Amino acid sequence: MDHLTVLEAAFAVRFAAGAPAKPAGGAALDQILIASGAAAVLTAVLLVLGWGHRTGRVTLLARLAEAAARGPGRGTPGWAALPTPIAMVSLLTALLGMYWDISLHISHGRDEGPLANIAHYPILIGLFGIFTAGVLAVVLPKGARPGAASVRITRDWYAPAGGVLLAGAGFYALLGFPLDDVWHRIFGQDVTLWGPTHLMLIGGAGLSLVAMMILEREGRRAGADLAQPSGWVRYVRRCMHGGGLLIGLSVFQAEYDFGVPQFRLVHQPLLIALAAGCALVAVRLWAGRGGAVFAVAFYMLVRGGVSVLVGGVIGELWAAVPLYFAEALCVEAAALLLARRPLALGAVSGVLIGTAGFGGEYAFSQIAFRLPWTPDILAEGMAMAVVGGVAGGLCGALLAEGLEGRTPRPALARGLFAGAILAVAAAVANGLIISVPPDRTATVTLTDVRGDAAHRTAGARIEFAPADAIDGPAWVTVTGWQGRGLHVAHLVKERDGVYRTSEPMPLHGDWKTLIRVHDGRTLAGVPIYMPEDPAIGAKELPAPQRFTRDLQGERTVLQRELKTDVPGWLWAACSAVVLLCTLALVLSLGWGVSRIARRLPEPAAPAAAGERAKAGT
Repeated sequence: MDHLTVLEAAFAVRFAAGAPAKPAGGAALDQILIASGAAAVLTAVLLVLGWGHRTGRVTLLARLAEAAARGPGRGTPGWAALPTPIAMVSLLTALLGMYWDISLHISHGRDEGPLANIAHYPILIGLFGIFTAGVLAVVLPKGARPGAASVRITRDWYAPAGGVLLAGAGFYALLGFPLDDVWHRIFGQDVTLWGPTHLMLIGGAGLSLVAMMILEREGRRAGADLAQPSGWVRYVRRCMHGGGLLIGLSVFQAEYDFGVPQFRLVHQPLLIALAAGCALVAVRLWAGRGGAVFAVAFYMLVRGGVSVLVGGVIGELWAAVPLYFAEALCVEAAALLLARRPLALGAVSGVLIGTAGFGGEYAFSQIAFRLPWTPDILAEGMAMAVVGGVAGGLCGALLAEGLEGRTPRPALARGLFAGAILAVAAAVANGLIISVPPDRTATVTLTDVRGDAAHRTAGARIEFAPADAIDGPAWVTVTGWQGRGLHVAHLVKERDGVYRTSEPMPLHGDWKTLIRVHDGRTLAGVPIYMPEDPAIGAKELPAPQRFTRDLQGERTVLQRELKTDVPGWLWAACSAVVLLCTLALVLSLGWGVSRIARRLPEPAAPAAAGERAKAGT
């Protein structure tokens, strides 16, 4: 742990010299030039390798593809065998970097510069690796067309649809990095995972698993004449793909994993159910009996391993891991009766995930999450989970059917897919409806003050006015962050409207400490202590012995770096552009699944079908 701390400090010292300490806008020009130059060099190398392979002047890619087809990708041609492990390793690298980066932003705040943040490097390497895997799948096929679902590039050059989609997903994720800098220059620092450009990064990476599944299907069909691996090997591969999809779809929950969500708690059961419905229904139909449980086991191994690496080995913050085993058992139970009726399985599994699965996660949250679920979200949270579970389950069923070369009537498939997207959008929009009741105040009286100005901590007694301002809340906490640590402590209720802290809170240095109140649709905060921040022209907000402050929108406290003089229409317009690009990616993946279902409808070979039956399909 010590050597990593020293390395982080070295990065900060190296790059902070050319830029203001923790700038609140875009990166310094020298860092932009360095990053752009490195990206240009790597892209040039990739282009040279691709051009050399297509012209026959470079044989490296052909040799690597042949080796992959004989080894881990046995049973598929090299253009599918080589990109798949590259993409999987790249995804794991990006996942580690992402959770490390989120942890650093929660505990340390803004970067001294994008290149000074050591966690950005595995993210960049991982995302470029995903893009590289897609490009390799596009350039590797030579001579024969790589299947009936392939896409024509030139007169005699066809690329597998999965490769095109994988490259597109990787490019979309990479594009989030430069656009993130532009976003910060216009709007300031939105220190939240759900910032539009941040969603590009994680969305492109997470959804690339669908493109990998499509590529696997194309490769398996094109390699039907090759020596095939055993049914067990193919079963494990598919379960790993399903577990990977579960990981990718679960990344959107990261703020809840760390315990500092900036959105209502009902979003968490929605996101968990959506990820479970889509990934677990798909893998159960695609892999066979036990596939959902196996996928969750793979998810826990990888996602739990990342938490151990970030929180235990590197020494940053620990992120909780949603359990998902209850949801997997729901899918497996439903499949006992409905395995031959995929759409019905998706719908019924979604309902079970939104009810029984919700109950399992509710119980698990009491011991695993910094912000456990409470009765405040029971009715709305379960309703949101049912919507997410059913929408995800139907999408998972459509994905699995497409991967097997089957699909419902086009009109039905398109209607279900569009309906699922609209239902999820409506549920997300519902969760974004918040209110900050006017004329609500909190009077804070510090107790047990300790330490000098550089190490000051204290307890507190908080009186809310009016006394009935809070009634059965989702959370009432004191949260301190960005002071080289994270402090989340639930307040103890003494009587209506009166609470006290359960442990000392930090009131010094770079800590930003506030009271957070989430009650129904109310999401409000009361700042207790805020440091001076010259980069945004903010003065220190001290914490005297006794003070009274208004409840205000949390966003103004948690994201104090946001610029307040930017027209609202500009933010809405830029967000709409990102949303439309994201929808384009989602629809492209849907097109890819539909294309292989139409173009590769033939059933698998009898031997393969027999092996699949043995696996429990």
